[in-house]
Amino acid sequence: MIMNMGVKRIKGVIFSNFRASRLMLETRTMVGAGGKSLGRRRNLQIKAEVDFVNAEEAKKLIAVEGYAIVDVRDKFQYSRAHIKSCYHVPLFIENQDNDLGTVIKRTMHNNFAGLFFGLPFTKLNPEFVQSVKSQFSPESKLLLVCQEGLRSAAAAKQLEEAGFANIACLTSGLQTAKPGMFDSVGSTELQDAGKAGLVTIQGKISAVLGTVLICAFLFITFFPEQAEKLLQMAPSG
Repeated sequence: MIMNMGVKRIKGVIFSNFRASRLMLETRTMVGAGGKSLGRRRNLQIKAEVDFVNAEEAKKLIAVEGYAIVDVRDKFQYSRAHIKSCYHVPLFIENQDNDLGTVIKRTMHNNFAGLFFGLPFTKLNPEFVQSVKSQFSPESKLLLVCQEGLRSAAAAKQLEEAGFANIACLTSGLQTAKPGMFDSVGSTELQDAGKAGLVTIQGKISAVLGTVLICAFLFITFFPEQAEKLLQMAPSG
């Protein structure tokens, strides 16, 4: 009978142009029956860490390093705007479960966050990792993107644990992408794909009212006599 005793690990960091890697030296003391030492065995591992990049760096990874783009947003944001030639594998999918607890949560969500911000009621995609594995090998270079940067970071953690070694994430998401930075398709710009619901209508109404008020102010300033005549013509209460 052989037992592993006295495991000792030494960690470090290796930096390259785009990535940081963890260096781990593991030493195991092998002990046999009766507590007799059978020597030591060392294992050196190099594990790449997820690389977080801005939009400019992301473009270089795509053009120079050959990274494939994986869009992990829900289908609604993806349909509004997405980068051409990207792969769509949502981290969250629409939750259509009909148990009582889910129905109550969905109703509350749709009456608030769904109504005002256009956010769908979702749940984690149980097939996310498997879907990525069906399209890419663990050695593939993947650039994960979402709208704000949170879902791509969560997706990167899952893929890293599944053995993917070359993962990059777009920091703060597509909302930071300037118009024309990426070749995209859809009904809006990439940075606006997360905007939906009543807040967008409210924003348009506010813009119209603001324009009307500014025009009224300029009219009164430059044409005071005409403005006074119009006020006199207005019906009094």
